[in-house]
Amino acid sequence: MARIAGVEIPPNKKIRIGLTSIYGIGYSLTKEIISKTGVNPDTQGKNLTEDEVNKLRRIIENDYKIEGELRRQVSSDVSRLIHIGCYRGIRHKKGLPVRGQRTRSNARSRKGPRRTLGKKKKGTK
Repeated sequence: MARIAGVEIPPNKKIRIGLTSIYGIGYSLTKEIISKTGVNPDTQGKNLTEDEVNKLRRIIENDYKIEGELRRQVSSDVSRLIHIGCYRGIRHKKGLPVRGQRTRSNARSRKGPRRTLGKKKKGTK
C-alpha cells in the first residue's frame, strides 16, 4: 500500500485518479506530477513499486503545498479577510456565499437548513 503525505493511495484505482485523494492535488496537478516522475498513469495503486512511490513522494512533498500546510494557509487567508473587515470577510463571518451567488432563492448549503417560524396560536378569552 502506497502512503504519500500521510494519505493512503487507494489500491484499486489508477494512480492518476488515486493521487487526487490527497488534499490540494487535483486532476491537472496529477497529470503534471506523473509526467515529471515518468510513472505509468494506468498503474493501479497496489502495483506501484517502492521506487515509483518514492519518486512520487519526493516530487509531491518538495514542490507542492498539500494537506496540513495548505489547510493552514487557507484558514489563515480566511481569518485575515475577516480581520480586515472587507466584504468577503464579512460574508465568511455571516456564513453567506462569498463569490456573488444569489441568496434569495438558493445558497442552502452555505446558509444551512431552512429555519421555520412557528404559527401563532389564537388566544381565547
